[in-house]
Amino acid sequence: MEREKRNPVSERLRDFAKDQRSLSTCAEALFWSQLRAGRLSGHKFKRQVPITPYIVDFLSPSARLIVELDGEPHETAEGRKRDTARDAWLRSQSFEIMRLTNEAFLGNPQLALDAVLAAIERRTISPQPTTDRIA
Repeated sequence: MEREKRNPVSERLRDFAKDQRSLSTCAEALFWSQLRAGRLSGHKFKRQVPITPYIVDFLSPSARLIVELDGEPHETAEGRKRDTARDAWLRSQSFEIMRLTNEAFLGNPQLALDAVLAAIERRTISPQPTTDRIA
């Protein structure tokens, strides 16, 4: 008997996520270089992960923490409205969402990484879904 998947992902969405991994922005590439292979205090992350019906930038599965690096499209009224609806749905699935602007990360990568680490530690102590935004 085949085990039912909790997050069934269409092949189209999976292919799109795979394409997104090869189209990283400068900020995403630098952020990933600091996270990959457990480089952030041993915490594992995945990038461009499909969580039907969305694709998230970075995911710590064990902490259920999503980190989004946001550029200009997210700064419009329409972009913020989409992000609000998306974040609400992801929070309803017990994820915490942390949004960082590309500029904030590139301006002070260590501060952003420290904030991510603090969110993971807070999440493992008190797993409450929230949205943190660093601008």
